[in-house]
Amino acid sequence: MHPPHLREQAVAWHAVGVPFREICDRLGVPRSTICHWLYGERARRYREGGDSRSKEGSRCPVCIGSPERVATAHYAYLLGMYLGDGHLVTSARVPVLRIYCTDTYVNIIEECERAMRATLAKSVQQVQKKGCVGVQAYSMHWPCLFPQHGPGKKHERNIVLADWQQRIVDAVPEPFLRGLFHSDGCRVVNQVTTGGRRYSYPRYFFSNESEDILKLCAAGLDRVGAEWRRNRTNSLSVARRDSVALLDSFIGPKD
Repeated sequence: MHPPHLREQAVAWHAVGVPFREICDRLGVPRSTICHWLYGERARRYREGGDSRSKEGSRCPVCIGSPERVATAHYAYLLGMYLGDGHLVTSARVPVLRIYCTDTYVNIIEECERAMRATLAKSVQQVQKKGCVGVQAYSMHWPCLFPQHGPGKKHERNIVLADWQQRIVDAVPEPFLRGLFHSDGCRVVNQVTTGGRRYSYPRYFFSNESEDILKLCAAGLDRVGAEWRRNRTNSLSVARRDSVALLDSFIGPKD
């Protein structure tokens, strides 16, 4: 079974005159499958709106043209986790979304699973790896919900939110930031000695090799009113007491 967006792309290319063989080569899909999509019984039902997996019958809010129906806060959190430690495999028979979490952070693992279920997944698996747990779920529609997926590493390609994703992040920046910091962020306690007295103060760091993802994090911090600065080329920090207290109200230490 192939993702629905491949069939839609094949139909679109065929409609504008792309040769049959070229469609097969571009998509890497067998000739018999392309033929079935373009000329078979399912193609007829799909055009007439009677296919059970047509846009009207889909569970995917993006496919039915209503992305606002996605579970907003859960999706924002899952998007943050995906941009940090997530990976979407589309080469499998059914696409699989995997989020890797340090295995000692039990509450983060559980929150990630809840977000997957609330967003789209019917079932979620936790796969134990060395030092981490892969929280994963299969669905034909993960590529619809995470259009940032693609070959190679995230920092080697552009990461731009779709308009509907940006509206969600703007509406609920807190769970989005929570997902980002739960994946590629941390809360630490700095120790300094001044005038013979020892002081401790907490601060947050977010590190990512993608400049685009760093900018998304910075924009989220701006939206909630937290002051931040770039402490390294691949990292930003939040150190002012009131801003740390603000992040503590909806992020806090990892556990």
